[in-house]
Amino acid sequence: MTEQQLHLFNGVYLIVLAAVTIGTRATLRRVVGALAGAAVAGMVALGIIALGESAGLWHMPIRWEPYFLALLGINFTLCGYVLLFTWRIARRFGGRGLAVAALIAATIGPFRDSWYMAKFPEWGFYGPGIAPMLAISATYLVLGIVGHGLMRLVAGPAEADRLARRPWERA
Repeated sequence: MTEQQLHLFNGVYLIVLAAVTIGTRATLRRVVGALAGAAVAGMVALGIIALGESAGLWHMPIRWEPYFLALLGINFTLCGYVLLFTWRIARRFGGRGLAVAALIAATIGPFRDSWYMAKFPEWGFYGPGIAPMLAISATYLVLGIVGHGLMRLVAGPAEADRLARRPWERA
């Protein structure tokens, strides 16, 4: 992935984050929790990427330089919109709904990522066999647990939080 692509994705993710924040009526505390959870999950993802690289599960041509890593960190953090969705799922369906969402992500994720790698081979490649796909599934589960768990620590449990009022609604 190039710096230009990361700048583009960061812009798109910022717009999506703003739209999802408004659409989910997220409070400031929830948005801060989502950004914190996504930032920490991003750091965990970088560790998983390095571990998978050393195990031969995949190759991703990441430049391990401060500027590039900072752009990746911003990229991961702006993906906090996903955690705003998981918060809404947890609020509406509880832990079971969250578990179903995690299993769906772990099932669809490897196929989606394989499609990306086929479409953009300059982003890297996966090793042969099923092991890389299982590792991707496990990665989705770990990142979901870390991200949503940290968001819950910051913003509190979804069940206990009232939805934010719309600006035009009275208190």
